[in-house]
Amino acid sequence: MKQYYKKPLAWLLAESEDDSAKTLKRTLNAFQLTMLGLGVIIGAGLFSLTGIAAANHAGPAVTLSFVVAAIGCAFAGLCYAEFASMIPVAGSAYTYAYTTMGELFAWIIGWDLVLEFSVGAATVSISWSNYLVKFLDNYGIYLPERWLHSPFETFVAHNGQTLSGIMNLPAALVVVFMSLILIRGTKGSAIWNAIVVSLKVGVVLVFIALGWKYINPANHVPYIPANTGNFGDFGVSGIFRGAGIVFFVFLGFDIISTAAQETKNPRRNMPIGILGSLAICTILFILFAHVMTGLAPYKEFKDSGAPVAIAIAHTPYTWLGQAILLAIIVGYTSVILVDLLGQSRVFYAMSKDGLLPKIFSDIHPRYRTPWKSNILFCIFISLFAAFVPLKVVGEMTSIGTLLAFVIVCAGVWIMRYTMPDAPRAFRTPWVPVVPILGIVSCLAMMVSLPLDTWLRLIIWMALGMVIYYAYGKKRSKVRATIGQ
Repeated sequence: MKQYYKKPLAWLLAESEDDSAKTLKRTLNAFQLTMLGLGVIIGAGLFSLTGIAAANHAGPAVTLSFVVAAIGCAFAGLCYAEFASMIPVAGSAYTYAYTTMGELFAWIIGWDLVLEFSVGAATVSISWSNYLVKFLDNYGIYLPERWLHSPFETFVAHNGQTLSGIMNLPAALVVVFMSLILIRGTKGSAIWNAIVVSLKVGVVLVFIALGWKYINPANHVPYIPANTGNFGDFGVSGIFRGAGIVFFVFLGFDIISTAAQETKNPRRNMPIGILGSLAICTILFILFAHVMTGLAPYKEFKDSGAPVAIAIAHTPYTWLGQAILLAIIVGYTSVILVDLLGQSRVFYAMSKDGLLPKIFSDIHPRYRTPWKSNILFCIFISLFAAFVPLKVVGEMTSIGTLLAFVIVCAGVWIMRYTMPDAPRAFRTPWVPVVPILGIVSCLAMMVSLPLDTWLRLIIWMALGMVIYYAYGKKRSKVRATIGQ
């Protein structure tokens, strides 16, 4: 144990039973967990990146990209369900890795989760801004255009000029607003999320039902466009690259696991929330993508952050367009909310272990939330959303998610051999087959992502290692207890 500095399972179980005022408050049930999952899963990938993946990589076969992504998610989801029922504390994959692989691997996955959740929140806030602009444009309300785009983006203004952006101000402001709601507590956040999720699911069902009869079969021919000669540009490789891009939409069940310490009866409710939200969303995604690419030629979605609006324009339901846009705008807030929740809970767990400064685990005396952490990430993520283009943040989120899933799948496999008698309220079936298939499928999608996405991940992880060796390793509570 000293060699890898693993966190003893007994410590985690004792922490999960602590309900003092110094810990997170248990308020969430199985239904609320499922709604949390739906809240973040039904969001950016469905309403924005689906169009980008179809236009640039998979064509109408983006539906197959969702199938590939869902298969990888199913394997990872089963592994997450076992861990969440065994170790019902905050931290998600970070905590699981600390127990199975040791502190260094835990730090790597924790730092990776920072990338996943932070960039995920930024991705959705940018897409939220795009839909807000579309909604207001239809009423002749035009916001200052240079304040709606990253300085690294160029766009064609209403007057025909090609301009560069200054910052995406609406994207930054929505992050600030959601952070303030989150600081007030998970119970209130869950109620808001449940209302918004009900609206979003309704929108998806209405879009599928009304759009189905206006599908133009010609838009699905060829279903798998011929590869251009470059890996990932259509053809079979394009399906896998598309899967890698849209994969992060499924990270809702991942975020559910970060709320384990705020869940009533987590050993029962965590698997229900994780697997239930994953199953519901997989069916909705495939149907939604089929209708969207059937309504409009996939090339029309190129570089658009609001492909649903383009698809609706090919139906006679112009009245529905504004209603759906408004529902999406409101619905996106729940995605941002749950991403911010997951982010702060991972840092809370890392701070409790001494790997990060105490400020990230300071609990508000009234709301019992890590409010200082929420404020710091509010500043960081709002700036990220304001200044980084949508395509860049979307791909960064995908690779971070995939790496987390690989480590969780490996962790379940390892723990079955190192701790075979540990109590498990839910057991992943067919171990080691399911974990191995999860690892292989996730690695395949990681390989399909562009080189520049890998380079950003490497740079981010290198920065994390510097922080770990300069700060975290020296202040680790596990090392201090077990001995250097």
